[in-house]
Amino acid sequence: MINSILSTLIFLPVILSLPVLFFRKENYKIIKFYSLTISLLVFAFAIFLFTKFQPESGEYQFVERVLWIKSTNTFFYLGVDGFSMLLVLLTALIIPVCILASWNSIKIKIKEYFFLMLLLEGALFGVFLSLDTILFYVFWEFILIPMYFMIGIWGSENRIYATLKFFLYTMFGSVLLLIGIIWVGFLASPIPGLFTSDLIEISRISSTLPLDKQVYLIIIFTLGFLIKVPLFPFHTWLPDAHVQAPTAGSVILAALLLKMGTYGLIRFSMGMFPIGFIELTPYIAVLAVIGIVYGALLSIVQTDMKKLVAYSSVSHMGFIVLGTFALTVEAMQGAIIQMINHGLSTGSLFLIVGMLYERRHTKEIVQYGGIKKVMPVFSAIFLIVSLSSIGLPGLNGFIGEFLILIGSFNSQNLGSHWYTIISTTAVILSAVYLLWLFQRVMLGPVEKEENKSLKDISKIELASILPLLLFIVWIGVQPNTFLKVSENSVKKVLTNFENAKKSYEQKQIERDQLKELEKNQQSTQPIQE
Repeated sequence: MINSILSTLIFLPVILSLPVLFFRKENYKIIKFYSLTISLLVFAFAIFLFTKFQPESGEYQFVERVLWIKSTNTFFYLGVDGFSMLLVLLTALIIPVCILASWNSIKIKIKEYFFLMLLLEGALFGVFLSLDTILFYVFWEFILIPMYFMIGIWGSENRIYATLKFFLYTMFGSVLLLIGIIWVGFLASPIPGLFTSDLIEISRISSTLPLDKQVYLIIIFTLGFLIKVPLFPFHTWLPDAHVQAPTAGSVILAALLLKMGTYGLIRFSMGMFPIGFIELTPYIAVLAVIGIVYGALLSIVQTDMKKLVAYSSVSHMGFIVLGTFALTVEAMQGAIIQMINHGLSTGSLFLIVGMLYERRHTKEIVQYGGIKKVMPVFSAIFLIVSLSSIGLPGLNGFIGEFLILIGSFNSQNLGSHWYTIISTTAVILSAVYLLWLFQRVMLGPVEKEENKSLKDISKIELASILPLLLFIVWIGVQPNTFLKVSENSVKKVLTNFENAKKSYEQKQIERDQLKELEKNQQSTQPIQE
């Protein structure tokens, strides 16, 4: 089984989701318990994979490679390194949390909802484990289907508008990815005229492509990924999608789907086009810094709690992009751990907003106040999660932001300290909007009559958020448990990057020498005649 554990992770939730469709609608309790059991079983497989993973190697492990489409030389090709291992763990943790969060809030089409949830889990594993570009693209596109229906069917009043906007934006990014995958598949094929979708083979050859082709290709790939991140100015679909999505949909969107974009930046853009990556750095770094500050400023002025958390995601994802383009071990490690941190902290914030919405059916901040007096346990959890998102030392957010800022400040690729200095202001701004949110919702007198009878957090709600709190504290106190998983993989990625850069420079010297030689031969030809 260990030899096929990656395909088991992908197909177990997909195959075992099918019986959900054959349950009778009246047996909704069985449907919920069955779905939760499957998600916990998958989580157990992910933990088993984590215990068998050897982070010191820095190589892809548990590799599976089977010919899939012979005519295009496409393989069902899977592998996991330290980077993808952490995202697999995050996915396996978030899905059972979302099932628990949906326990009482989903009241229509229950079996369809939980079927889509398990289907989505398998597709997410596929994205993070694929080492074949076509296979990656299939899973990347497949994820659109369950998310489209989750927002469109179980969302709020303007869900159709938000769904269409989400679908059109992400489809545009997907078309760019498809164009890039086909183009680089022909350019990087070891046999001229044939197509290859082997990611490792493509990365080896594409890094030596001429600069103009690298720049065109990296723009295509990076645009596709930045729309998914989303980075300013491609972010406008995100607040609408978050506000209209059900609570679990918002959690999955923030914790997992946005990470597909940053994952793609590291695995594809950086891995395949090192020189193009360097050329693009100043432009993306500027957009990242604008997104960091812009997202934080917009969060301050929001009156809707969900929109506030959504714009905070734009700011936090900007940090991750900046750390990725810094090209230092510290910044890359910070970017990867911050992907996990954002999933935990922002996912928890969406759970908290969802819990309040279930009680009052409003997300407007002015409708609350003094909630701490009637919901003391809930209030304590809200405060811990807010402090973790701010980046308080001792909690997870501090580790990621600190490593990104240190690595970016020392980055030669960024070329300026100003990126880091300006980005640091967002740390202060995050304290402003989150602490102000906590103050307006939790503190003060209970003025609204409807708030006086609110019940404190229930057992199911507590069960959904406690696992996230555990990892929030764990990463903050003992970050090496997770940093060591990705450290050697990050070093290997950066080493491959530097080697590819040197190889390109050497080939460029050879090309220049060849051109000079041809020029000299042409200039001496008339003299010989």
